[in-house]
Amino acid sequence: MRRGVIFVGLTLLAGCIPKPDSPAPLPRATQPRAEAPKPDKVLRQCHADLARAAVAFKPLPDRTFDGGCTAMGAVQLIDIGTPVTNLGAMTCPLASNFARWVQGPVQAAAERHLRARIVKIESMGTYACRPVNGQAGNKLSEHGRANAVDIGGFVLEDGRRITVKAGWNGEDRRVRDFLREAHAAGCQQFAIGLGPEANALHHDHFHFDMGRGPYCR
Repeated sequence: MRRGVIFVGLTLLAGCIPKPDSPAPLPRATQPRAEAPKPDKVLRQCHADLARAAVAFKPLPDRTFDGGCTAMGAVQLIDIGTPVTNLGAMTCPLASNFARWVQGPVQAAAERHLRARIVKIESMGTYACRPVNGQAGNKLSEHGRANAVDIGGFVLEDGRRITVKAGWNGEDRRVRDFLREAHAAGCQQFAIGLGPEANALHHDHFHFDMGRGPYCR
């Protein structure tokens, strides 16, 4: 009986000892986590993108203001091929997307629907240190980060002036189609796109920004 017990014990013990031909598995290799591009590298790339698009611009120094407002990584657009009024500091990504919007789909929409090129765009500004919709208690507007632009009108080479206020629901179908296409293209180009159908505060302009989206109304 004792020999039987000893034999069983030795058998169990042998099962617990790893065999020479069955090495313990190696730990799984882990892939190194990709590092996010550094802010200065992203900004340099944005400047290069502007230059490649034949956009004349001036880099602006980083600035902070009261109320949590900032203008970081901003530029001043000097020439994007079409004059634009009232442009102030714009974050570089906003400026880059704005230039592409003007150079591409906006001019194309004007030529398709209005049979004329745009020779001037009327902006209602970029940087403004205020809450969303200018209402106290709301979160900081993207305008307070130099990260938004408002567009109120377009002047054509034949002298016509198209405004969001008069044209969005105006009698001229071609104007309505142009404005709607320009707005829809902005929603594709920017993170946020707002127009007259968003709320009464946007009855006279398009608002585009590079905040948290996508959202289009």
